[in-house]
Amino acid sequence: MIIAIDGPAASGKSTVARALAKRLGAGYLDTGAMYRAIAAEALMRGVPLDDADALARLAGSARIAIEREAGSSLPSRVLLDGRDVTGEIRTPEVDTAVSPVSAVPGVRAAMVRVQREIGATGDWVVEGRDIGTVVFPDAAVKVFLTASADERARRRVVDMARLGASVDVDEMRRRIETRDQYDSSRTASPLRPADDAVGLDTTGMTIEHVVDALAAMAERR
Repeated sequence: MIIAIDGPAASGKSTVARALAKRLGAGYLDTGAMYRAIAAEALMRGVPLDDADALARLAGSARIAIEREAGSSLPSRVLLDGRDVTGEIRTPEVDTAVSPVSAVPGVRAAMVRVQREIGATGDWVVEGRDIGTVVFPDAAVKVFLTASADERARRRVVDMARLGASVDVDEMRRRIETRDQYDSSRTASPLRPADDAVGLDTTGMTIEHVVDALAAMAERR
């Protein structure tokens, strides 16, 4: 079974997907981390973010591995060509770079191929921006999470603080709104809910309540 969780930045996808996978005993796949890894590598190598061909070649040759916690289906580290990029992919620089990188059709084609290979190996909770529309259009459960821009900015600032980065909430809101516009208007796999996805606004909801709702959907299927 594939449970597809889509939504914009900081809508709660990662936190909810991890908790849901743990509850159901399923694997957890953060597709956004894969695009972030490509963006981080592009920045490190100095690949121009407007060079679609170079970015596609980079994604096509990259070896992305997700290491799991001992005795768990949850990931602990993200490796790109053997290099640990777990912390690097959550920096403000990668936040800015990931949208143009992930908009490149060649990058998306390379990542979708890997994602489908992983999904074919068992039960997975998969989160991203095009899971229910492109990667797994036949997923048993499709959910599109949203939250207010203010709430999402607050969440992302808290996440960045845990990594030792300080970002103003207003600045973060501007970044989020800019990324929403970019991701929704791109040609390749734009951010949008699947026609048969269940929409859920997580503003003001606890993680437990959101996970309860999604687990009930999965159990019904």
